[in-house]
Formats: sequence, structure tokens, C-alpha cells
Amino acid sequence: MFLYIEHRNKVLETRWCRELKVEALTRDKIKAFVMYCRKHRNEVDDSFLYDKDLENFTPNSENPTYITTNQRDRIVATASLIMNDYYRRGKQGRFRIFHSEIDDVTYYKNLFQKLLEDISDLDNLFIYVPTNNIHLMNAMPQLKFHKERYAFLLIRDVLPIVESNLPPHYHFETHKLGKDEQIWCDIRNRAFAELKGSQTPITEEMVVKLHSQDDFITGGMRILYHHDRPVGLVRGSRDEYEGAPIMNIGPLALITEYQGRGLGRELIIEALRIAKENNYHRTVLSVNGENERAKALYLKEGFKEVESVVCYQYYIKK
Repeated sequence: MFLYIEHRNKVLETRWCRELKVEALTRDKIKAFVMYCRKHRNEVDDSFLYDKDLENFTPNSENPTYITTNQRDRIVATASLIMNDYYRRGKQGRFRIFHSEIDDVTYYKNLFQKLLEDISDLDNLFIYVPTNNIHLMNAMPQLKFHKERYAFLLIRDVLPIVESNLPPHYHFETHKLGKDEQIWCDIRNRAFAELKGSQTPITEEMVVKLHSQDDFITGGMRILYHHDRPVGLVRGSRDEYEGAPIMNIGPLALITEYQGRGLGRELIIEALRIAKENNYHRTVLSVNGENERAKALYLKEGFKEVESVVCYQYYIKK
């Protein structure tokens, strides 16, 4: 009797799997896809799953998206990539979401195989997986993804701000639209040239677009000068964490020859000042695990680790 039941369950499971359908997301299913993302975004990296990101979502060449539906035409798994101009210049694609409601690596494999058909012009794909998402972390090696690094999310309350201790001849200026784009690019690209995940240079056009994005804070982009030489920068932007407003700090950058002079702390203080001026009570930032000096500085300045993620890479050319 028990053998019969076990055999019958296996037959049903096989039939169920055959009835599952993997297909490109079409316009008539966008609403269902958005609902799925909202339902599961707390289980994955939600950097591009905020309501403002999803409300105008359209599947296209920059957003190749596939879904798996069951026999009732309900989405049970999905995979979506971000392939905008910035990532394409680095020949990379980033996952917006890669998730299955069913703990079976087959669902991930079928979706991933469909995505690979769309991305022959890229060198690699990457995804951030929260360390508490055991199902997806277990699936990554089976899909031939390689663990590249860890990253940490840190939060700090905006307490009374300590006095700035800028050395003589240093000062901050607010980024001026139409004037300082090249300066911003030069500092950011030089500072992040060797930082994993950020090596692709940004462009002046990208800096201009920052001023029109929903997360823009007026006066929230500041440049550090030594005499007349721009040497560092920091940006504060609107964000949310656990349903409450928070200011995101990033990028925070210093050109190499000015590192190790205590100026990183001054950039943090300036970021906290931006938050206080705009009535934010908390700030958040992320830091790569291998950037131990930066993480140590943030922790020393009152930030606390609240989340950790693993960055996995898939090398298409290999």
C-alpha cells in the first residue's frame, strides 16, 4: 500500500512538472509578475524591487524576464535581468529577481537556460543573494555560479553630529548641475577602479540623470576640495528600510593619494549632515567584504551591520 502511494505521488509530481510552463513575460502578465515581486522581495536582494521600480516595469531588451506558471496559470518562479547601458558597457547583467516558490533547483535551471538565450553578447552575470536565503544559495553552485565576495548592509541613527575636523585648506561644495559632472566622474571612477562590482566607469550623462531621479535629494551631492583640487565626494539619496524612510549614503569616495588622512571620516560626517538637514533619522550604506578598512571605519563611526549578501558570478564566455 505504501509503495503504491509513493509510486502514485511520483507519477503526479512528474505530471505536475510537465504541466509547468516557462515563457517570456508578456504584457498581459506584468501585473501578476509585479505582485509576485512584491510578495517575495523580502527574500531576495530588493535593490530594484521597490514600488517605484515596479510600477512602470516593462519587459524588453534591457529587462529580459521569464516566468514559470503552473496548470492554473499562476506564476511560481521568475528570473529577470537588468541589462541597461551601464551594465552593458561592463558586459555584465545583474539579476533583478531570481526566485522560485518551490524548493527544486530544476525550476531555477529551466528559467536560467531561457535567460542565457538572450545574453550572448555579455561576459558574465551577477546576483546578490541574502545569506538567509538558503534555497537560492544552495542552487547557485548547481547552476555553475561562483562565489565572488560578500557585501554588508550597515545602518546608523542620525544622532547629534560630531563637529567636523577638516584640516586647513579643505572644504565641501555642493555639486552644480551642468558644471561638475566631469569632476564627479573623475573622482568616482578613479576611486572605484579596483573595487569589485564598480569597476565600470560612470559617464557624465549618468551623473546628470541623478538629478531627475525619484531618490534625488536637493543639495545631497557634495564634493570635497583640497585648495581648488577635487579629491572626494559623497551622495545622500532617498531610500527606505523595513517600510520606513532612510537616507542611503553612496557613493562615498576618495582618490587614492588622499586616503589614509582621516578624510573618510569627514565624508561620513558630511553625509550625516545631509541626512540631518533633510530630516532623516537613519542612514544606510553598503560595503564590500574585502574592503576591510572601510568597513572598520563605518563600524567605528557608529554603523551596525544588519544584513549580509553573497555576490555570485556566472561566466558566460567560459
